[in-house]
Amino acid sequence: MDKVASTPLLGNRYQLIQTLGTGGMAVVYRARDLMLERPVAIKVLRQDYSRDVAFRERFRQEAKAAANLSHPNIVTVHDFGLDNGRLYIVMEYIPGTDLKTMIKQRGRFTVDEAIPLCVQACAGIGYAHRAGLIHCDVKPHNMLVTPDQRLKVTDFGIARALASIHPEERNDVVWGSPQYFSPEQASGAAPSPASDVYSLGVILYEMLTGQLPFNATDPTELARMHRETSPVPPRRLNPEIPAALEQIILKVLSKEPSARYRTADQLGRILTTFSRQADPFAANIPPISSSNPSTASQTTTPQSVSSLGAGSKVDSTAIEVNDEHALDIDWITVMLALLTLLTVGGLIPFWLYVGLTLTSH
Repeated sequence: MDKVASTPLLGNRYQLIQTLGTGGMAVVYRARDLMLERPVAIKVLRQDYSRDVAFRERFRQEAKAAANLSHPNIVTVHDFGLDNGRLYIVMEYIPGTDLKTMIKQRGRFTVDEAIPLCVQACAGIGYAHRAGLIHCDVKPHNMLVTPDQRLKVTDFGIARALASIHPEERNDVVWGSPQYFSPEQASGAAPSPASDVYSLGVILYEMLTGQLPFNATDPTELARMHRETSPVPPRRLNPEIPAALEQIILKVLSKEPSARYRTADQLGRILTTFSRQADPFAANIPPISSSNPSTASQTTTPQSVSSLGAGSKVDSTAIEVNDEHALDIDWITVMLALLTLLTVGGLIPFWLYVGLTLTSH
C-alpha cells in the first residue's frame, strides 16, 4: 500500500485505504469519501504528469467531460483535483475485477459469455460517442466486471489529456495501449469513434481466441502490424466461433476506419442482431437505441448465442441490413383495425338507406 502512509487524506476529504493497482501513469486506491460517507476509487497520477501545466489543464477539461457521462456501463466520475502536487480523479468504487484479469484466468470465453459483455462495452462507449467523447484507450484493463456480470468502462479522457504533453515526452499511453490501438493511432493520427470500435474488435478477438490478433515485444513492430498485417482469422484458433461472428470481427479489424462500423452503438446493434438470429428464442438482449441513451444500457445475457454452430454460414451484411430495417408487426392491432374498418364500412349503406328514406318522405 505505497503512498498511503504519506498521504492518508487526499483533498482533505478522501481517506486512502488500500492500493488496488499500479500502472505506468497512476496508482489506484480504494478510499472513503468522508463527506458523503461512501466508498470510492481514486486514481492518483504520476508527479511528472501532474507537473506539466498543459496536461493539468487538459486533464481538468477531460475530467469535467467524463463527469457528465451518466450511464450504467460507464464508471461515474465524482470529483477531481490537485493535492500536494499530484492530480487525482475520484470515481465510483466497483467491486469485481478487470476484464484483462478475467481473460488471463480463463484463457478464452465462450461466445455466450463474450457477446453480452462486449454489448455492454459497446453501450457505454457508444453513449460517450453520442456525447462527443472518444475514449482513445479502449482495452480490457479499462473494463471492470462485477460479480453479477455488469461491465463498466473507465478512464475516459485520460489518453486524450496525455496528448497535450510535449512530443518528446510521449509514450505508448498517449494514443492508447499498443496491443489494442487502431492503425490510425499507430500512425500517430488523432483517433475517431471508429478507432474505439477497432479496439473493441481486438478485445472481442482476444476473449474468443485467448490471444491477441497482433503481438510483438517491440512497440514499433507492433504498430507496423496494426497498420499492415492481416489478423489470423479467429476461427482458425477457435473453430467454435460461428462464421457470421468471424465476419463481424474481421470487419471491425479493418485497416481503414471507413470499412468498420462507424460507432460502438452500431457494433452493439450488430452483435445484438447476431445473437437473436443465432438463437431467437433464448437471446433476449434489447437493441441499443441511438436516440434514447437510457435504453442503451439495458442488457441481459443470451442463453445460447453459439447454438448457431461454428459451421453455419450467415451473411454479416444481411445482419446489418436486418438491424437497420427490422419491422415488428403487431398482428392484434392490425386485426382490430381491420375489424373497425369493416364495421364502419358496413354502416355506410345503412345510413344511405336512412337518408334516402327520409328524403322521399
